[in-house]
Amino acid sequence: MTKKSFFIAAGLAMCVPVYASGAESADSSVINLQAVEVLANRAGATTPVAFTNVRKAELERSNDGRDMPYLLSMTPSVLATGDAGAGMGYTSLRLRGSDASRINITANGVPVNDAESHRVYWVNMPDIASSVRDVQIQRGAGTSANGAGAFGGSVNLVTDAPSFDPYAEFAGSYGMYATNKQTLRVGSGLLGDHWSVDARLSHAGSDGYIDRAFSKLWSYFGQVAWVNDGTSLRLLAYGGKEQTYMAWDYASREQMEKYGRRYNPCGEYTDDEGRTAYYPNQTDNYVQHNFQLHWGQDLGRGLHLNLALHYTKGDGYYEQYKTRRTLTEYGLKPFVDASGTTVTKSDLIRDKSLDNGFGGGVFSLSWRRGRVDAVLGGALSNYRGHHFGTVEWVRNYVGPINPSQEYYRHIGEKLDGNIYARANVDLGRGLSAFADMQWRGIDYRIDGTSDNIDYAAGKQQQLDIRRKYSFFNPKLGLNWTPGAAHRLFASWSVAHKEPTHDNFTDADPGHMPEAERMFDYEAGYTFTHSLVTAGVNLYLMDYRNQLVVTGQLSDTGNPLSVNVPDSYRAGVEFQLAVRPLKCLTWQFNATLSRNRVKNFVEYIYENEESNPIAVDCGDTPIAFSPSFMFNNAFEFRMRGFDAALESHYVGKQYMTNARVEEQTLPAYFVSDLRLGYTFRGLLRLREVRLGATVYNIFNARYENNGYAGSGYYVGDDGKPVIYRYSGYAAQATAHVMASVNIKF
Repeated sequence: MTKKSFFIAAGLAMCVPVYASGAESADSSVINLQAVEVLANRAGATTPVAFTNVRKAELERSNDGRDMPYLLSMTPSVLATGDAGAGMGYTSLRLRGSDASRINITANGVPVNDAESHRVYWVNMPDIASSVRDVQIQRGAGTSANGAGAFGGSVNLVTDAPSFDPYAEFAGSYGMYATNKQTLRVGSGLLGDHWSVDARLSHAGSDGYIDRAFSKLWSYFGQVAWVNDGTSLRLLAYGGKEQTYMAWDYASREQMEKYGRRYNPCGEYTDDEGRTAYYPNQTDNYVQHNFQLHWGQDLGRGLHLNLALHYTKGDGYYEQYKTRRTLTEYGLKPFVDASGTTVTKSDLIRDKSLDNGFGGGVFSLSWRRGRVDAVLGGALSNYRGHHFGTVEWVRNYVGPINPSQEYYRHIGEKLDGNIYARANVDLGRGLSAFADMQWRGIDYRIDGTSDNIDYAAGKQQQLDIRRKYSFFNPKLGLNWTPGAAHRLFASWSVAHKEPTHDNFTDADPGHMPEAERMFDYEAGYTFTHSLVTAGVNLYLMDYRNQLVVTGQLSDTGNPLSVNVPDSYRAGVEFQLAVRPLKCLTWQFNATLSRNRVKNFVEYIYENEESNPIAVDCGDTPIAFSPSFMFNNAFEFRMRGFDAALESHYVGKQYMTNARVEEQTLPAYFVSDLRLGYTFRGLLRLREVRLGATVYNIFNARYENNGYAGSGYYVGDDGKPVIYRYSGYAAQATAHVMASVNIKF
């Protein structure tokens, strides 16, 4: 099916008058305009983009320790993944098939994505959900935002507003695999008619479903606010400390059959007696602090100004036991052991560290007058990251080696600035026009030595990368609301994205990656009624020079991300919410999509090292992009009791772009049952809620993430024989979590 025929078919589907086409929740477009200073990059009721708002009450009901991606996984086109298998630790989300490095994520308008990798590490800000007021998820290019380009969508967090009434709250949970969370929140209420103070402390931990995949997490949130007529000032800090045992190597099918689904190959080695052992310090360790200062000022005549300063400090390392490593890769010389044998490979322990700082400023000037709603905004930020690695130990090494001997070090520096102007104009009779123009400029540098060895030179690869980018990202759209019950919109957007740190450091000097571009076409319709809310959204995300893994290797043997000329994602998103009774709600959303790389060529290497062969695969599915997925929820509420049955279906996913059937994540269907009862006025407490959740209640055995690789050897007939292998992130079978929440 071509892009054109797919879009025509999806358009016909939109015209079918059935309620199976879902919509945003009835209040998904409600925006609290009293908090303009942190909502300037959000979509509103007449903004022609596809979006969903998740309110604090929804987050609280499911926030028993799982990370934010899992709390958002019931929203359209969102898929949560996790390494440890129990929803805590290293987790991530995908949106319309795009991974976290292609999703713009902000907190109060401040970028959260790492400036170099573009990834978001939720493990570095544990339990952030307990300090979030609401979340808006924009699908597609969305509105202009600060930070990384939105190639799949945007996720905008807004932290808790200052409290005007004193409060105290304790939340605790405990479940299988020793998964637990404790949260204490307090607020002063309004002091002296102007001041307020809010604070949170949290601890979370888990042994993980996967063997040894433990998490030890601590976090905090603090806020001091001053408010006056037309003026607000907020200083907030949040952060976390984490230690997690690695589980990101995953297990093959053969290993699962031999050792069980919970098998974890990370840290495995053979000791001096020939026994299998596991290195106890195979851990990731990181501390991150985030600081934000927001000033909001009402200037009168419909004008509101917001200025924000921010700084993020991160410092950490991960430690690994590596078996049979080539010594020259680590700046070490081969040695002669006691038997007189020259040793070129040996077991060793290495640390890879990152010490970084990211700071800048954000501004927005909003104007609302008559039929015009306009924003002028922008940001300027600077990032500086020190990447370095050390060798801590080498088995039976003979020769000069210093403790913590450094084998690579480089510095990445990135200056990132943007300015945008956005306006929504009411043209009358329910019709409004939208325009959003953004310019973004980037200056990125990497200097030093790479962790990859240059075999020709016999030493670490030298890095001297200088790149400047200038992107223009226009967005145009129309919104028509012919009556209170109906809304139609259409939009066209352009988005750009620069390569990541690894795209550069793993590349050869002659194969440097180029920036990517996306043309995003969106059209949608929603119907809103007191009993039924329904809608449908069509999208076509057409890429130019998208960076994908083709199997090609650099001169240093690292996988290259290569720009492919033409690829796309096209789909239709359905949403439905029905409330047949006051106590009963049914919500459903589904995504049907076609995700393709055109004329994909796979490269396979002999023994995964040299002599590549090329395989022309034609048009192939984009990796980790299911063609069908849906979420379904039944929720019952009566007096203080509530119950919900939530289900997710995710279709088959290829783990490479080569359409290899044996390298897929099978489709899965998983359901969770949540029960709770809320007591009010019990023992003079404001509220006490007791809850229990049975995750994966039907005991599905499934995996939600993985990896795949290929190689070949020469057979007896002189022809290449291709072999393939895969690893899978197994998720927990049925397990229970119990929780209590006490509000004083």
